[in-house]
Amino acid sequence: MGCSNTPVPQGEADLQTQSDILVLGIGNLLWADEGLGVRALEALQRQFRFGPCVRLLDGGTQGLYLLPYVEQSRCLLILDAVDFGLPAGTLHELEDEAVPAFLGAKKMSLHQTGFQEVLTLARLKGWTPEHLVLLGVQPLTLEDYGGSLSDLIKAQIPTLVARALARVQAWGGVWTPREGEPLQSEERQPLALSAYEAGRPSAQVAYRAGDARFLPGVEGAC
Repeated sequence: MGCSNTPVPQGEADLQTQSDILVLGIGNLLWADEGLGVRALEALQRQFRFGPCVRLLDGGTQGLYLLPYVEQSRCLLILDAVDFGLPAGTLHELEDEAVPAFLGAKKMSLHQTGFQEVLTLARLKGWTPEHLVLLGVQPLTLEDYGGSLSDLIKAQIPTLVARALARVQAWGGVWTPREGEPLQSEERQPLALSAYEAGRPSAQVAYRAGDARFLPGVEGAC
């Protein structure tokens, strides 16, 4: 079944969460390649306009807060950094029942709910999507707090974007290039990729493994 562009009558669905097609980027921007899904989503938002039945959502590490958005989607496309056990930079695609077993490269926080739990709970509550697809890339670097994407993983964003557009179109979604029309000025977004990378202190200024003053035995520690 294709994407419907007919408005949803009030009362039939929460107009804040309803979407035929949900493109969800998940990950943590503060842990290097873990932020790939969000960065790929940003690229989609910056470069393309989407029809009314397509929703792009930066899921970050929000976990169960994403549940209502998942439940109201008919087709769900997830963009993420995933540990497939493959060479770094490998892009792999999974569908339907295979998706929950592979989501997420690593829990970067003890308070972070894995997206597997979100999908499991949604299904327990009766969510039955027509299509569920994961586009994942094997990360290279995770243990770099404050770091940006590694060059190897960043180079996969155009391919990830192209694969996402193809999926959206196959499901009946509509998109057009922005053709030079910016979404927002990146200078006003401190977490936008270019601003985030430009603002990172050097390794001489910011100790990458923590504060050396409080880590006995580490070179430079008090």
